[in-house]
Amino acid sequence: MTTKGQSLALLVIVAGVLITAVDTTIVVLALPEMQKALHVGLSSVIWVVIGYLLVITLLSTQVGKIGDMFGRVRMYEMGFLIFVLGSLLCALSWNEASIIGFRLLQGVGGALVASNSGAVIADTFPPERRGRAYGFNSIGWNVGAVLGVVLGGVIVTYLSWRWIFWINVPIGILAFILALKVLKDSSERKAHRLDVSGMVLLGAGLFSLLWGMTRLTSESLSGTIVALLSGGVVLLVVFALVERAQSDPMLPLQIFKVPTLGPSMVAALLQSLANFAVLFLLLMYLQGVRHLSPVSASLLLVPGYVIGGVVGPIGGRLADKIGPVIPATVGLGIQMLALLIYAQLTPTSPLWIVVIAYSIGAIGAGSFFPANNSAVMKAAPAESFGIASGMLRTFANTGMVFSFALAIVVASQSISKAQAFAIFVGSTTLTRSTAVSFTAGIHSAFYASAGIMVLAAAFSAIRGRVKRMPSEHPLV
Repeated sequence: MTTKGQSLALLVIVAGVLITAVDTTIVVLALPEMQKALHVGLSSVIWVVIGYLLVITLLSTQVGKIGDMFGRVRMYEMGFLIFVLGSLLCALSWNEASIIGFRLLQGVGGALVASNSGAVIADTFPPERRGRAYGFNSIGWNVGAVLGVVLGGVIVTYLSWRWIFWINVPIGILAFILALKVLKDSSERKAHRLDVSGMVLLGAGLFSLLWGMTRLTSESLSGTIVALLSGGVVLLVVFALVERAQSDPMLPLQIFKVPTLGPSMVAALLQSLANFAVLFLLLMYLQGVRHLSPVSASLLLVPGYVIGGVVGPIGGRLADKIGPVIPATVGLGIQMLALLIYAQLTPTSPLWIVVIAYSIGAIGAGSFFPANNSAVMKAAPAESFGIASGMLRTFANTGMVFSFALAIVVASQSISKAQAFAIFVGSTTLTRSTAVSFTAGIHSAFYASAGIMVLAAAFSAIRGRVKRMPSEHPLV
């Protein structure tokens, strides 16, 4: 493919990432309105967010396999269509079951787009230029996150919540048309067998753990909650044992024997676990403690996303020149610094501190993601790009899902559970006395996240030299 063709292809891929990023952040600010309009229970509205992420987590490796089997570009394009259909149906939702169900469908489209985008980049660009490409991909994520945060605040304040889904329809259709015209499927097909049993076991284990954790936000620890949490752990152990015996597993565990791949996957999981809750904890702080409107709260985060978008390509180029270890590890260290700053917030802290800390975190993320993504795709064999990209998405999304749930559980330890959840979805604010208690409570969450980020940096630092696996030793 010519340089011009590669640039056009990257534009389409970035558009896909932008759409999925918009939908990750825009929904958060619309939760209170959705709850009221559709009469969704306070403890059920969280599944509008978690359900979407959980579907992407479960399907990532499987749709990556399908991309290897039938064409990554074809599956990427199909993802746009399913995502648009899911968005259309979400906009037409009429009750609790419909909005959650259609969000799950939207997640199927998001999985096809997110899991195959990394593989399409790897097919399109040579190894020495992939870091730069992944850096531009991070621009798509940051621009999408900015649009999601800003549009979410504006739409919730001035329009109907249904427009957070309507806006995906024209954007998704345009991206699909561009993908048809620009992207070419040049990858070799590879036979795979879908691991349905593994997907069911992983899904049941994660769902059981998440259900137990979300129930902790609205009720005291009980035998039922203990059973859900312990049952989830048991199911995940069984999943690991079953996967070892599979000839074509959902998660090829031998990946941890490959220099770079194993540590990169674990670093992605831990980074997401530590960092994804930050957005929600900050929104709880800004709306619940500082009494800001959704629009005002979202605008404070915009500079960070803009800075992250600028840093992404720079971090990618640096990874191309000196390898992924230093940019990725330093990026994690910078994010840890931002977490420590958040842990010093008080009910009267100047709001510019939030802006500065979020910008620092965005610089770290802009350095980590392109380097880590490039490391994974350089180490994977060409015939298994889809699986490698899907596995990276699975590990990162697993961290995101549990980070989201942990944010609510931790927040509910310092004030009443019902009040914490109401603050989380933005339907109430705190009095002066409870604001002090709540702010002190989230400090422990930020310190815990900083500790997890240290572990992520350790795995990033110990990864081996970037090596391509020989094609005769693919992932499966």
